[in-house]
Amino acid sequence: MTTPGEEMYALVERMYPLCRSITGDGVRATLDIVGEYVPLTVHEVPTGTQVLDWTVPQEWNIRDAYIADPSGHRVVDFAASSLHVLGYSVPVSATMSLDELRGHLYTLPEHPSWVPYRTSYYKPQWGFCLAQETLDALPDGEYEVRIDSTLADGHLTYAEHVVPGQVADEVIVSSHVCHPSLANDNLAGIAVATYLARALAEQTPYYTYRFVFAPGTIGAITWLARNTERIEQVKHGLVLACAGDRGRLTYKRSRRGDAEIDRVMRHVLTVSERPHEVKEFTPYGYDERQYCSPGFDLGVGSLSRTPYAGYPEYHTSADNLDFVSPEAMADTLAVCREAFAVLDRNRQYVNLSPYGEPQLGRRGLYDSLGGRSDAKQTEMAMLWVLNLSDGEHSLLDVAERSGLPFDTVAAAAGALRDADLIKA
Repeated sequence: MTTPGEEMYALVERMYPLCRSITGDGVRATLDIVGEYVPLTVHEVPTGTQVLDWTVPQEWNIRDAYIADPSGHRVVDFAASSLHVLGYSVPVSATMSLDELRGHLYTLPEHPSWVPYRTSYYKPQWGFCLAQETLDALPDGEYEVRIDSTLADGHLTYAEHVVPGQVADEVIVSSHVCHPSLANDNLAGIAVATYLARALAEQTPYYTYRFVFAPGTIGAITWLARNTERIEQVKHGLVLACAGDRGRLTYKRSRRGDAEIDRVMRHVLTVSERPHEVKEFTPYGYDERQYCSPGFDLGVGSLSRTPYAGYPEYHTSADNLDFVSPEAMADTLAVCREAFAVLDRNRQYVNLSPYGEPQLGRRGLYDSLGGRSDAKQTEMAMLWVLNLSDGEHSLLDVAERSGLPFDTVAAAAGALRDADLIKA
């Protein structure tokens, strides 16, 4: 029987060969695969549509591309890896010298066996990405250069999956679907988001959870532009990226810095004693910077393992299937589930017996502990909940101030609520 980590890894494997970009059939094919795991509502937004300060660009698709050396051998071949072509390259069919060709080639001299990932979304040009050692081995002569691509009016594609909750207030979980064969950035994020949606669907969460699978930057901007009227429903959010490498977990706070999701993630990571880092917000990175732009200022943070540009393999062919692991993705998924379990149960209560400490013993609240080893901790949790249940403090406030685990605090609140000592 496979584990969730192994299943997520298998999903990454399926998506890995596809050539994705900010538009095009590669995005659609990726969403088709995700749609086999969770039902999706797919949106197609026409080229030229105004979305906030941006305009939906032309759609890019590619069928083939290669560089053939003087003997006719394909020394760079799109069929071997979608990274070999500069993203959004315009079509080209030409013969040229190696010196002429060099101006259109991109390598990583510091990592001579790796192929870089490069794009040119908004400036029409063409190019190839290859290993420095491949370039160094090319002989002088005439080279056949071909990129069979189209750049034409079409659509930008994104998708949503909604897990209905007990209330209409929403938590958004966002991952970008625009990168080609890069396993950690961001196929692991897509896989974790997909399995998080499946896990939430097995229960009835308090919040409604909206999963957004969209191209980076322009996709999130398009989603925001098309949802301005209901943006007040978004109470919390999380961007998932770089979710599968073996590094420690990294949480990046929202622009607010003290949004509820920021506090929840800090608490969960601290209590779990996982190696982690909590970083301050910066207006650079993934789509948290769109959700946190000052006009929206949503409480959206970002969860990754090693953060963007924080590992040498980032945006290179070394971000491959060997770079991610089932165990790391399973751990990221577990943290998300733990965080949302806290978020869903975080309530404010009012003490119905606020004058002096109510007698817990005669209500069976002490006796019900049954000699448990954590009885003292549970007793303290009850006392803290009673003391801070003034309609202004939440259970997370109690957990943070008392230093007790949220689960213990929530269990104590449940017992006190059942005894009619507190009410939401």
